[in-house]
Amino acid sequence: MLDFLSIGVFIDGGYYAKINRALKARDRSIIRVSSLFEYITSELAMQEGLNISDCQITEAHYFRGRFRVKEAFDKNLLYNERKFEDTLIENDVVFHYKHLREVERDGHTEVLEKGVDVWFALEAYELATFRHFDYVVLITGDADHQMLIRKLKALKTKTVLITWNITDDENVSPMLRHEVGQHWDMSLIADNNPQLKRLLLYRLRDHYEASDSHDAR
Repeated sequence: MLDFLSIGVFIDGGYYAKINRALKARDRSIIRVSSLFEYITSELAMQEGLNISDCQITEAHYFRGRFRVKEAFDKNLLYNERKFEDTLIENDVVFHYKHLREVERDGHTEVLEKGVDVWFALEAYELATFRHFDYVVLITGDADHQMLIRKLKALKTKTVLITWNITDDENVSPMLRHEVGQHWDMSLIADNNPQLKRLLLYRLRDHYEASDSHDAR
């Protein structure tokens, strides 16, 4: 039996932003990072029969594409990006960014995010190999991470997939659900537990408009 639980958390920033956009549209709320991390540690501690003090997120990483500084300034994104980074720092989350590119196609501007998913998978696998996490928690809905989960299981690392499905369009890939050790659909868990929902979600003030990248501590 384990006497200490080491957890690595890896956040797909594009997916995380999509969740917050849906929560803002539906509930005028966004995810409170610290409360989500507390829920992860308390739930896994309970499953393993440990005191919560013996269950720690030893590393957390966030991956996202973002605009270069001039583009972000022109789009009025700099303040909210910096504010969100403050949230990550407050919760000891390491952020990993690659630059976005905009291209014109058929008269429309398309934003390209290249290499972030591959970086996410490589970093998660490498750190799991060297840090020997007992659990790796993935916050993503990307079916491409199925092979990452399979590789983590080969290391005998337990895996948890966290999703937050607000609409039918955001349903997680069945392949991902099948491969992972545990799947926590936080939309169902929170909606069935009003007290937990109040803890997990930060209610936005009526006069305040948060950007896609902003989050609560």
